[in-house]
Amino acid sequence: MSVKPLSRLGAAALFSTLLTAPAFAAMGNTASTYGLLPIDVGTAQGLSLFNTQASALYYNPAYLTQDPRGELTVGLLHGEHDLRVTSNGNPSGGGAAVVRDGDKANVADSQQQIIALKTDLTDLLKGEHPLYFAIIAGVEKYGEEMLAFESKNSREGQFMQYGRQPLFLNLGGGLEVANGITTGASAHVSLRSEATLIASANLAGVTQYEELTVQAKPIIRPVLSMNLEYDKIFCGKEDCGIWTGLETAFAFRGHTEARTAVESNLTIPGTVLDPGISVLIDTIDSYQPDILSAGLLYHFSDNFRAAVSVEQQNWSDLEDQLDRDTVKDQANANFQDILVPRIGAEWTINENIMLFGGVAYQESPLESIQTPDTNYFDNDRLIVGVGSALIINNPPILAYPMRLDFGYQYQQLQERDFELTSTRPGVTNPYESVSTDGDVHVFSGSLTLKF
Repeated sequence: MSVKPLSRLGAAALFSTLLTAPAFAAMGNTASTYGLLPIDVGTAQGLSLFNTQASALYYNPAYLTQDPRGELTVGLLHGEHDLRVTSNGNPSGGGAAVVRDGDKANVADSQQQIIALKTDLTDLLKGEHPLYFAIIAGVEKYGEEMLAFESKNSREGQFMQYGRQPLFLNLGGGLEVANGITTGASAHVSLRSEATLIASANLAGVTQYEELTVQAKPIIRPVLSMNLEYDKIFCGKEDCGIWTGLETAFAFRGHTEARTAVESNLTIPGTVLDPGISVLIDTIDSYQPDILSAGLLYHFSDNFRAAVSVEQQNWSDLEDQLDRDTVKDQANANFQDILVPRIGAEWTINENIMLFGGVAYQESPLESIQTPDTNYFDNDRLIVGVGSALIINNPPILAYPMRLDFGYQYQQLQERDFELTSTRPGVTNPYESVSTDGDVHVFSGSLTLKF
């Protein structure tokens, strides 16, 4: 038998939640909020559908076939959030302000370490269709935090898409099915954590006869894509006029979320008899909606290429998810599906140096200016990125080329007004009106070894 102090019954649920994952997360996703590797970050994901590196596994796995060489990539991403909340006063009159003018939101930096591997598996199969396999994983706090999770109510308000990100894992491959036509598929893996705590307690909060069970189950969502190179389709290796250098890509990324479910049951001998008091929590975090992407790439020359793409992000499905969320169900948040345009370009200066950049505009999917108790903030964003790559063809010791990449991204959050509200008894709503804006700076670097 073990005896432990417990201040109140609800702490049991919180205790088992903390065992499943640390805090500091957000309703966002590294790959869709910032980008994975420097070329994704530095082009504002404008070239992500046409990236030959391993991050193609997430955005367009069909494009893994474009570079026949294998590669091992290690990357770091650091996102700094300068997000501001300014009080506009209490519309209902009276009461001290919860938010001070110019408050900087307490949002943790995102510090993710990414490792990726791509290799050619063609020799494993009979036939001549190239087949490539890749795996990419990301861990927070530069490898120290395997899983980040936080789901809460907030009296001061909270930004919806920024903060620590959960474990990122994606694996799959690409296959050339015909001349100029490639397809790809991968699986994005997220976790559903479940915890059960059964105990007996006295009125002083001391527990005994504890039974605690914690487990995590994978949630697997698909990524499917196709890439078309029109000059190869229509003309083979001959000059193809206007079709020369023209490509299109189509991709579908299934929705993902990190989810934690907690069930706690306590009895108090002589006061609360079996089956006791049950505390049930089932909540989500780090949600990414279904995303449909289409892109057009044109090679203006051997040294310069540019792409235009658009994403449809189906955020309206999140409403049903939050209705079943025991932490945020009272928010009654309304979401809209959005279209995200992106433009990216890449210039190869010589055999050793490449420059790239891009721009995107993302409208906020959050339609509600009131989300009781949860008090979500989200803003329209202008996203600009730049970056470069250094290719070392004959590095010391290594037998194959080495590539160093750096990407920088700036996100400007457009000012938007929200009203803070609560379902607590005696609160006159809205109890405060606020304006939100801010800046996000993202730095990304990677080292790629070819083989």
